[in-house]
Amino acid sequence: MPFFLATSWNDRRLTKEKGYRYDQNVTWKRAPGMLERIVLRIHKKLIGLVEIKGIVMSARPYAEQIQRFRKISNVKAILVRIDSPGGSVAPSQEIHEAIHRAREQKPVIASMASVAASGGYYIASAADKIFANPGTLTGSIGVAMQMRNLRDLMSKIGVDNKVIKSGELKDVGSPFRSMTPGEERYLQEVSDEIYDQFVEAVSTSRKMKQEEVEEIADGRILTGKRAQELGLVDEMGGLETAAKEAGRMVGITDEPHIVSFKRKRRRFTQYLVQAAVRQLLTDWDLESESLPGFLLLAPFRGR
Repeated sequence: MPFFLATSWNDRRLTKEKGYRYDQNVTWKRAPGMLERIVLRIHKKLIGLVEIKGIVMSARPYAEQIQRFRKISNVKAILVRIDSPGGSVAPSQEIHEAIHRAREQKPVIASMASVAASGGYYIASAADKIFANPGTLTGSIGVAMQMRNLRDLMSKIGVDNKVIKSGELKDVGSPFRSMTPGEERYLQEVSDEIYDQFVEAVSTSRKMKQEEVEEIADGRILTGKRAQELGLVDEMGGLETAAKEAGRMVGITDEPHIVSFKRKRRRFTQYLVQAAVRQLLTDWDLESESLPGFLLLAPFRGR
């Protein structure tokens, strides 16, 4: 798989050459095919970069990158850049687990961008050290599940819904009828169980008492600075600061060299579909609307 090779951190001169681009004080060069293997052989100590952006609905692309970096001997540390308000529960847990496995072999540093809240923080908490900007939005430790009730609307347009089910709870949460008190208690129990898993994961990863986590695990959003005061973040700093700390942890004394996996090119129609889904998700008002399933998602609208 092709790589991007970061040749240095502040070498603006290279941006004038063909194939380079400058982004956040990092100079990147595309290194496809055979050059990938040459790069890995030339540089004895590399840092692998995994970027997690947007709502997390699948763990596969991120967990696979972490796993591959874990197996590459020349990659001495992994830097996880998070710009996400969270997403589905299981993918966040799977990425969290992948980071823990990687930590058994090499350091993993988390760098928070604009947002790393709820499921985004769940992922970050697994790292050896967490960096955030003072204005980063993080925290939002909690679980949410919201559903519509379309019963009155369906009756107005003459739509009648009939369900044949094998068990009492098989159609729990159906938008075509109101939930019974028993169903509400059942879903609350499931929500509480996932919440306990979240709190336990943060408590274990951050080496905090469970009571300390529970005091701030009420869904509140925190700035990066406040999160540091509460023990959820280790240090203030952006991507460059986090990368240099990753280098220091593995004995890199000069500017670190960064590699990241190239994303596969998508067809134009795929971009259109993804853009439509992204707009739908970011414009969804979670106070009145809902997404399917339990979510580790910060309760604000992204732009």
